[in-house]
Amino acid sequence: MRDLTLFAVTAIVGTRWIAASARAGPGSVVLWLLAAVFVIVPLAIAVAALTIKYPGTGGLYLWTRRDFGPWHGFLCFWVYWLGMAFWFPSAAMFYMSVGFHTLGPRYAHLADSRPWLLAVSLAAIWIALGTNLVGLRVGKWTQNIGGSATWMLGIVLVAAAALVWARHGSATRLDPLPVWNWDTLSFWAVMAYGMSGMELAGLMGAEIRDPARTLPRAAWIASATATAFYASSTLALLVVLAPERINELYGLADGGAAAAGTLGISWLGPLVGVLVMASAVGQFGGIGTAVSRLPLAAGVDHLLPAAFGRIHARWATPHISILTLGAVSSFLLVAIQAGDTMRAAYQALVSLMLIGGFLPYLYIYASAFRAGKRWSASAGFAMSVFALFCSLIPGAEVHNAWLFEAKLALGTAAMVGSAWLIYRRHRG
Repeated sequence: MRDLTLFAVTAIVGTRWIAASARAGPGSVVLWLLAAVFVIVPLAIAVAALTIKYPGTGGLYLWTRRDFGPWHGFLCFWVYWLGMAFWFPSAAMFYMSVGFHTLGPRYAHLADSRPWLLAVSLAAIWIALGTNLVGLRVGKWTQNIGGSATWMLGIVLVAAAALVWARHGSATRLDPLPVWNWDTLSFWAVMAYGMSGMELAGLMGAEIRDPARTLPRAAWIASATATAFYASSTLALLVVLAPERINELYGLADGGAAAAGTLGISWLGPLVGVLVMASAVGQFGGIGTAVSRLPLAAGVDHLLPAAFGRIHARWATPHISILTLGAVSSFLLVAIQAGDTMRAAYQALVSLMLIGGFLPYLYIYASAFRAGKRWSASAGFAMSVFALFCSLIPGAEVHNAWLFEAKLALGTAAMVGSAWLIYRRHRG
């Protein structure tokens, strides 16, 4: 119960969404609460029901294959897996930029240096995935540390903001009503994705003890924790900094530095950086471990080369899947840099990650509908369609909208087209 709850917290909570939500203004706190009701609750209900109905390794691939056939199961798996391949480079770019900023003014400029950021992001991806090769007996502690660091980060941010407020008041006028515009709609897709992740627990269904009892309880605890973390941390960052001063990539580092300067606590900024990095390690480990089970299941069904269906003789891990995920993520990290600015490249990675994440959700909710969870499945399906629409809207950092949309169109076509080619080849 403890391990699964911390794993779920690590899978759901991404500290990089705090700066993005704070930049959108104080109305994002209300949006987090709405996302909890319309995104995280339906997903938790669906995953719990489907994991119990279809026990075994593979999660969404297994559910979709049994409900809608092999092609749909493979398409769901492939698009989701590629979405996670986009997640790794976008997450690495964020966490490494935060790391540079917490090192102080001498190194902060490296966060805007494309060569440096690419180099350390690639290193982070391979270090994180490499440690997953040794198996869950060791790997579960990575997730546990990451989940605990997330809790600690939320506590530190809220405590620092409370002290700043007591001494100087809030840097932001805390109007709870969201401002609806194109930037808000673009951010809603990010916010909805920030509440996702519970499906990763379903990928580990065969390795969960007593899932009928454990998974629903862990899902509700993790969902409540994620909601409280996002809402309180966003509010805390807004107390310390005004929205226009918050950068989407390294706003947390700036917030920690601002609070440290106001309170005269020199170690506060580095502490925020360390906790952000620790939560990142947990996320990389947890997501890499869970997602590697998808190619394993497809390999066993002979929909991928036989090597994907094998496990390591010593560590009993799907090592081919892990190495392939690292290779694809590395290629995407470099390829997406073409044209426009580095921040626009980051947003393109995020949008492709959102598309790869929400398209499979349509299958998950369709399976949940067939499993009898009709109200929650209908709500989740509708919100997933809306989030997909919002992910196509370019944000303020994008200066060339046509290039941005072209990257999304080509990326989405490549996801679906590559799935069809591989499926046709191995189905004969």
